Amino acid sequence: MTHQDEKLGGMRLQISRLSCGSCVGRAENALGSVPGVSTAEVNLATESALVRGQGIKAGALVAALEQAGYPAVTQAVQLEVENLSCASCVQRLETALLGVPGVVRAQVNLATGRAEVELLSGSGARDDMLRAADIAGYPVHLVKSGEDAADRQSAAADQLWSSFMLAAMLTLPVFVLEMGSHALPAFHMWIENSIGTQTSRLIQFALTTAVLVWPGRQFFLLGVPALLKGAPDMNSLVALGAGAAWVFSVVSTFLPGILPSGSAAVYFEAAAVIVTLILLGRCLEARAKGRTGEAIRKLIGLRAKTARVERDGQLLELPVEDVVVGDLLHLRPGEKIAVDGVVTSGTSYVDESMISGEPIPVLKSDGAPLVGGTVNGTGALVFRAEKVGADTALAQIIRMVERAQAARLPIQDAVNRVTLWFVPAVMAAAALTVALWLIFGPDPALGYALVAGVAVLIIACPCAMGLATPTSIMVGTGRAAELGVLFRKGDALQSLQGVEVVALDKTGTLTEGRPELSDLKLAPGFDEPDVLRLVAAVEERSEHPIAAAIVRAA
Repeated sequence: MTHQDEKLGGMRLQISRLSCGSCVGRAENALGSVPGVSTAEVNLATESALVRGQGIKAGALVAALEQAGYPAVTQAVQLEVENLSCASCVQRLETALLGVPGVVRAQVNLATGRAEVELLSGSGARDDMLRAADIAGYPVHLVKSGEDAADRQSAAADQLWSSFMLAAMLTLPVFVLEMGSHALPAFHMWIENSIGTQTSRLIQFALTTAVLVWPGRQFFLLGVPALLKGAPDMNSLVALGAGAAWVFSVVSTFLPGILPSGSAAVYFEAAAVIVTLILLGRCLEARAKGRTGEAIRKLIGLRAKTARVERDGQLLELPVEDVVVGDLLHLRPGEKIAVDGVVTSGTSYVDESMISGEPIPVLKSDGAPLVGGTVNGTGALVFRAEKVGADTALAQIIRMVERAQAARLPIQDAVNRVTLWFVPAVMAAAALTVALWLIFGPDPALGYALVAGVAVLIIACPCAMGLATPTSIMVGTGRAAELGVLFRKGDALQSLQGVEVVALDKTGTLTEGRPELSDLKLAPGFDEPDVLRLVAAVEERSEHPIAAAIVRAA
């Protein structure tokens, strides 16, 4: 897009199925009917359009072209999101992404920490999208592969655990010094007679400050800027609550004279415990996210790592990423099939239960298709690669499960609308609580007001609402994938609540997935153990599932 295009509110996009001059006119009329469009110019040679106007919605352009029969070309982009800490963040990031010209759809998932964005091809929206997310306070980067994402998620969980352990070690002495005095009056007297009350407060000040400055700094680094932008999130609540308790305690410790008589109490333990408990909660969330992604990692683990490729008359052991369409691959007995292809020579049975669910291996000979990730039997095969990389059936299954896990159910839209306003509402409730305690509370009113206000800020956490639905989707689809059930769309889970009849298309779905010998009918004069022993001796070296069933029965 040129600078002049941007100035005039223009948007470029690619259009498919343009074949003649009349198509151009119909596509221009469709685009011109969209609200906000002043002019639409369609180019048949480049199969692109330049749309000018004000307040144009990319989704409206896509819908208009789809209805006219000339679908816009779009691309889906997956993003890894930083600083995504609570449910209200989801709606803010989606709003920022949807405000970028050329973005058709944006869906943010709190449980996975990812965003899936659909862009108009040719619109140049990708860089604008990255900038918009950064300005909103949620930097993003493109997802390269499931393994990379798993590694990043694991590293983030490890870092959270380290922060929590440090915070817990620093918080424990503070908690014991302050709360031990409340639990045991004798402990209070011992503190006062040994190190003294002021020294105890100084120790608590030093340890709590360390908690807030090191493991708890993330709440302030993320929460304060969000608060200044007028878009407070869960980090803002923690920063306000812990910060207020710390400031009041510092004043009580070093400048008690400026406070009303009787109100100079310290709440260092509240500030430290708040940070420690929230960090613990985030550790548990990270652990839950890691478990829910296990199904994807298992699917990725089904892929072969290397392949024996014939090139220039030589057999080379190459990484599967280096295999190209048309390569001849040599497959030994028991090996995983690296990519999708067609057999050129050899005969063998292949276990395709991963794809079909059928337990009986399938005979493969010249011209038979092979699916990457399935397992060869006892024969040797040579096959030609036809689909590699992201085009293989297994890669498509992995993408399908990832999309289902990242899907947002209809009920979640209502949750996100609530959580967008939840944090500001909590802050207003906390301010009202402080005001009411100051007006009607008993002395020392200021101390009681502070504790009540901080309690409202911290307890009213919207993360449970925002995490419940996406986490349940991930757990459900992930567990189903482990059991061989794949969901193409996440909203199928919500639809299941109304299902009354389940139809199954093959017996292998309900049984153990392998044949077993159920009956043995003998002619007169034969003994069952002897016959079974003799038959099993013949079948013992066969790889056929029925032969294996006879051997197991024997």
